[in-house]
Amino acid sequence: MLPALTLTIIALVAAILRLWAYRSQLLEMARVLEETPAESNLLLTVQMSGKAPRRLCQAVNTRLEEGRRLRLEALKGERELKYTMACISHDIRTPLAGAKGYLQLLDDGPDHWKEYLDVVQKRLAELDGLLDELFLYTRLLNDPLPLECRETAALPPLWDALAEFYPQLEAAGIQPELRFDREDMTVWASQSELGRVYRNLITNAIRHGGGVLTVSAQAEEICFSNPLGDGTAPDPNHLFDRFYQSSPARGKDGAGLGLAIVQELMERMGGQVSAQIMGDRLQIKLFFSHPNNKV
Repeated sequence: MLPALTLTIIALVAAILRLWAYRSQLLEMARVLEETPAESNLLLTVQMSGKAPRRLCQAVNTRLEEGRRLRLEALKGERELKYTMACISHDIRTPLAGAKGYLQLLDDGPDHWKEYLDVVQKRLAELDGLLDELFLYTRLLNDPLPLECRETAALPPLWDALAEFYPQLEAAGIQPELRFDREDMTVWASQSELGRVYRNLITNAIRHGGGVLTVSAQAEEICFSNPLGDGTAPDPNHLFDRFYQSSPARGKDGAGLGLAIVQELMERMGGQVSAQIMGDRLQIKLFFSHPNNKV
C-alpha cells in the first residue's frame, strides 16, 4: 500500500512540476511578445520537451514572420506609391507647363498663332499619352485576372499598329522591315492587348531608336530590333522597370511605363518578354505560350 501511495505522490508532484514549467514557459513567451518591438526579427524559443509546446512555438513564429512580411510589403508599396506619384507629377507638369507657356505667347499677337497652337496640341497629346499609360498600368495592377486569350493572327494587329504610327515613323526616319516566316502565323494572345504590346514597342523604337525597325518571327517568338539612338544606353536588366529611363533627360520620353505595360500584358497572356543588346541594336523578344503547353 505504501509503495503505491508513494508512487502516486511522486507522479502527482511530477505532474504539478510539469504544469508549472508549462505555465512558466507560456508566461515567458507572453513576456517576449509584449516586450519585443513589432519591427524586430526576434523569434520565440521553447526549452520544454514535448510536441505541444514546440507546435505552439512554431505556430506563433509562423504568424510573426507572416506579419513582418506583410509589414515589409506595405512599406514597400508605400515607397513605390510615393515614387510613382513623384514621377507622374513631374511628367504631367512638363507638357502642361509647355502648353501654358505657348498659350501665354498667343497674347503677343497673331503672327505665330498657328505655330504656337501646333505646339500646344503636341503638348496636350503628350499629356493624353501619359495619362493613358498611367490609367492602363493602374488597371492592370488592380485587376490580377489573366486576359482572355485565343489563337490570334500575329500580323494584322502589327499592320494596324504600323499604319497608326506611320507619320511618327516617317518623321523619325524609321523604316519598318517585317521578316515573318509565315504570314498566317498565330499566337496565343488577346488580339486587342497584342495590338497594345505592338504599339508600345513601336513607340519605344521611335523615342529611343532610328534607322530600320526589324520585326521578325519564328515559331512562337516575335522579335523587335532597332538601332540605338545616339547617347542611348539602356540597361536590359532594368528596361522593363516602371519609370526606367535610359537617358537622364526626362520629359520627352514618356512616363517610362510603356515597356512595363508590355511585360505585364505578356505575363497576363501566359507569355514572357526579354531584352538584350546585340552590338548597336536593341532586341526585345516576345515569347508566347500555347494552351497545349499549359498544365
